[in-house]
Amino acid sequence: MANFTGGCLCGAVRYTCTAEPAMAGHCHCEDCRRSSGSGHSSHLGVPEQAVSMTGETKGYARAADSGHIVTRHFCPACGAPMFSRNEAMPGMLFLRASTLDDLEVFKPQLHVYTARAASWDHRHPDLPAFDKMPPGM
Repeated sequence: MANFTGGCLCGAVRYTCTAEPAMAGHCHCEDCRRSSGSGHSSHLGVPEQAVSMTGETKGYARAADSGHIVTRHFCPACGAPMFSRNEAMPGMLFLRASTLDDLEVFKPQLHVYTARAASWDHRHPDLPAFDKMPPGM
């Protein structure tokens, strides 16, 4: 599957990734919910050096529950969320699954921050679910 592509709503930001995702999951934390406009955000964690991107993004930095700074990047033209960086995981880029050209590239492995999940945002019963961020992530 390596070599997948994606981009924003208006096409001003595009990327190619040449690595398999190291992780893929759904996050139900308040920041992910608010930035997605839905009950959760879906991310693919990939090595940053495997991603080539064209176009400019704008970032918004905020402390996560852990105290680590998470910077969420979006397209300044259309507002589409693109990716995030977490200072606790240097070298990793967390691409939004919603940006994928082929949505089937996203293979979710877990749910995090389920203690904050909305009652109407149903989780896949076969995926591990964690009330918070699991240790080591």
